[in-house]
Amino acid sequence: MPIARFTLKWKRLWQRFGVHAPKVAIHTHLSWYWRLLIACVALSIVVGLALWGYDERFGAQALKRLTATQEIEALQHHVGELEAELVRMRIQSDTVASNAQIDRTVQEQLLESIKNLEQENASLKQDLAFFEGLVPEAGVTGSGLRIERLQIEPEGSGGRYRYKMLLVYNDGKKSGEFRGNLQLVVKVQEKGKDATISFPATNSADAQRFRISIRHFQRAEGFFSVPSGSVVKNVEVRLLQEGVVRARQTLNL
Repeated sequence: MPIARFTLKWKRLWQRFGVHAPKVAIHTHLSWYWRLLIACVALSIVVGLALWGYDERFGAQALKRLTATQEIEALQHHVGELEAELVRMRIQSDTVASNAQIDRTVQEQLLESIKNLEQENASLKQDLAFFEGLVPEAGVTGSGLRIERLQIEPEGSGGRYRYKMLLVYNDGKKSGEFRGNLQLVVKVQEKGKDATISFPATNSADAQRFRISIRHFQRAEGFFSVPSGSVVKNVEVRLLQEGVVRARQTLNL
């Protein structure tokens, strides 16, 4: 029994202090205030790194925002310059267009004035020739009866026509006067056949209206009518005195 007990104790000692004894870890014991200091330092480092990273990101973003703002301002300034230039170009374009329109208007007015002057000049030449015809040539005698400016125009429909003319008489005497009758001989085409109609008709009650009296010159105008559907080919105007034709003029239509 004593041997067994000794053997058991030996084994226990061997297991506790021998090769197979449990490992023992040695830890340095720190006070609580050192641990608190280390924790504060570590926390300060973490917070500092976080703030540094935030500052870096915020600074980069702020720089980007500043750069973008500057670019936007520069673009807005450039756009303003372009708009101002566009306004100036539009004003210049409107001015050029207005000047061109004024030039065209002035040119058209000048052309119209030239045209009117040419027409007036031609009319004055006709009037001059007419009044020159009123003055008898020296040593020339005679009736000087003629028909000037004969016009025949249709008046609406139904075969009605208007006639106008200027009758001139100059026999070289201040008190000279022509008395006679006006006659219109109208040639028409009716239903494919030619016909002649005289105004006034023989023994017509309308003959009084065709009696004329001319002292130097006299305007004559009136109407005549042909059967509906007839085509007027020409009109011959005659001045008669006691049944004798003293002057005549024909107008083709």
